[in-house]
Amino acid sequence: MKKIYFKEEYCMACRLCEIACLVAHSKSKKIIKAYKEEFPGLTPRLIIEQKGSLSFAIQCRHCKDAPCVEACITGAMKRDKKTGVVSHDKEKCIGCWMCVMSCPFGVILMDIKEKKVATKCDLCADVGSPACVDACPNEALVYKESEKV
Repeated sequence: MKKIYFKEEYCMACRLCEIACLVAHSKSKKIIKAYKEEFPGLTPRLIIEQKGSLSFAIQCRHCKDAPCVEACITGAMKRDKKTGVVSHDKEKCIGCWMCVMSCPFGVILMDIKEKKVATKCDLCADVGSPACVDACPNEALVYKESEKV
């Protein structure tokens, strides 16, 4: 399975990955419309952590033994057996947030307003290549086959 890997030595915290993620998951798919018409309702599906000059992006790792899938009582969180992608079905979600509490990376975010899980990296499955990876000017984000079997 292909996964996103991060090279912290190349990250300059420009946050272009966040912007690309927001736009890719917006209704319009256009940066200006996304910000003027949908933001702040949009949330990036990755998080930039920064402390001093050190910065790095974290997003769903699509874990092989995904704790969020095990914790989900409705089956809204599921793993695609063919691709290995862990996805969220908003229609099945009841907003118990067990997935949020069980994620060891803290990258499943909740939407307090709608009482549903708001964001989780989907590897831009509908596009083919993650928008965050494509947008990174320094290639700090890399999309490649899993290093672990």
